[in-house]
Amino acid sequence: MKINGPNRVGAVQSYKKVQDTHQHNVNGKKSKKDELVISSEAKELLETQGKTATDKIETLKKSVADGTYHVETRALVEKLLPFLK
Repeated sequence: MKINGPNRVGAVQSYKKVQDTHQHNVNGKKSKKDELVISSEAKELLETQGKTATDKIETLKKSVADGTYHVETRALVEKLLPFLK
């Protein structure tokens, strides 16, 4: 029983064609480059979230340094338990 036909070279030839085109673009012409544009709204949102996250981290650092940070043991165990089964 044959699973693949005898002339399955077409897939390899397609791959080779793409590879040759890529080599030509690298050697001959300028290849297209991807470009990323971030909107001003996204930048504002990032700044706002960044400040919030920074404030949260500083609060956590302070409470750990003071020794007032409390870990809820029950919640921690409930999260770890599925991985230990």
